[in-house]
Amino acid sequence: MKADLHVHSRYSDGSEQAETVMKLASLQGVTHISFVDHDTVKGLPEVLALGKKYGVKVIPGIEISAFDFKRNRKVHVLGYNYHPKAIHIQAICNPLLKRRQEHSLWQIQQIKAAGYELDIAAIKESAKPSDIIYKQHIMHNLTEAPYTSAIYKELYKKLFKGNGVASGDIQYIDVFEAIQAIVGDGGIAVVAHPGQLNTYELIPELIEAGLGGIERNHLDHTAEDYQKIEVLAEKYGLIMTGGTDFHGSYGATIEVGDIVSPLFERFS
Repeated sequence: MKADLHVHSRYSDGSEQAETVMKLASLQGVTHISFVDHDTVKGLPEVLALGKKYGVKVIPGIEISAFDFKRNRKVHVLGYNYHPKAIHIQAICNPLLKRRQEHSLWQIQQIKAAGYELDIAAIKESAKPSDIIYKQHIMHNLTEAPYTSAIYKELYKKLFKGNGVASGDIQYIDVFEAIQAIVGDGGIAVVAHPGQLNTYELIPELIEAGLGGIERNHLDHTAEDYQKIEVLAEKYGLIMTGGTDFHGSYGATIEVGDIVSPLFERFS
């Protein structure tokens, strides 16, 4: 089994269409895949069909943009193997998507007012089949510089960080509500890349809310992170997952299947 359980497509903030990602997975010998597009299950029907077409088993997935209000910290929660209708997940995520779109349109206006040229029609086109604009789509319209370049990073920081003209954030979902929604839809809730967002101290509380797993294999994790995660998984009986966090040209230089998930029976 070769499972990449963390990929993104143009259903959220990935640069590639779902079929392109699936084709890459097939060529890389990936046997199991999960598209965890941010806060949406819109792509699931297409992804399931593509899995059959390319002979790759699809694990329904999502990555929910959540927040720990107690510690004032972002937390990403992965949801796997939920019921396809995802009634509870959509109930909390659809309002968030609306907030994100409204905020993105505000950001575009702020950036234009600062003297930058932006083509809103082109930005919306680059986001399809998603109806939601992300910062990556705005950046794509502003510069052809690659995501990993100093030019891109400097412009992104100038616009969206600190006192940037388009800085600020949306209201995210309470992390405990995110876990409860995933579990309510019959899924497995997994805390995403805890080393990246330093969410280790929160995990015992998340377990009480229904957390079932922890992401071990991730590009941003160090040997120290692996050790911490393995200890937590053993102590609390959590499954361990992993994947590339593939975003195409909107993310780190990595190919689908370069990082895979530890083996476990519940997704096999």
